Amino acid sequence: MEAGYRTTELLALRGVAQRQFVAAEACWVAARSEFDPRLAVVRVLGVSSEDEMIACFLGGELSSRRFGQGLRSRLVEAGHAEQLLTHPDLCDAGANLARRALLAATRGYGEDRDLFENFPAHVTWARALLSGDEAAGARYVDYSYWVELSGGSRRPTDAAARIEAGLRAFDVPNEPFVEAARAFAAGERFPPLIMVGERQDDLVCLEGNLRLTAYALAGFPSDIDCLVGTAPGMGRWAR
Repeated sequence: MEAGYRTTELLALRGVAQRQFVAAEACWVAARSEFDPRLAVVRVLGVSSEDEMIACFLGGELSSRRFGQGLRSRLVEAGHAEQLLTHPDLCDAGANLARRALLAATRGYGEDRDLFENFPAHVTWARALLSGDEAAGARYVDYSYWVELSGGSRRPTDAAARIEAGLRAFDVPNEPFVEAARAFAAGERFPPLIMVGERQDDLVCLEGNLRLTAYALAGFPSDIDCLVGTAPGMGRWAR
């Protein structure tokens, strides 16, 4: 997933987070009766949507050292301005379709391939807050780098301990995690994590694994803003 953020990328993430929050507020429906009954553990703030998840996912990857350039190239090929991702309008159906097509092209979303292989077609999304304990109990996506970084557990607290001990995964520098943790401690606001699972008490981080690690290095001092997606068949992906 994310390979790391530069300092300038952390500032960009802050702007993305603020704009996505405003965009989401304009389109939220606040009827708790519509929530998935599996949303009974974390503190739910409001209904989210597939469109918001896609916008948040792409916003996070745009600021990623690993994925940002490829995403920008795809934007150019499709004839879209970067504003499609930096200032998402969730009430614009055409823009939502364009972002969905972009996520399909870059990550296989909706096409049962790449990152989204075995990902359910129908997912219930909600805005929520994870407590520190809940975030500490989440797992990284099942990807070799995150498995190695955490010593095989895929738990952010284990990864944080290994980073503090000076251990690296595949000799990749740990500085991006440390920089992100410092930025968070200094008051930076990051975009929501995207967490998924069949239940809220068994979540896997779909997007935001670097930020999750930064929170762990900071000791999970506060609740964490996230999007939570649940579906009966999510266990096939969130293993």
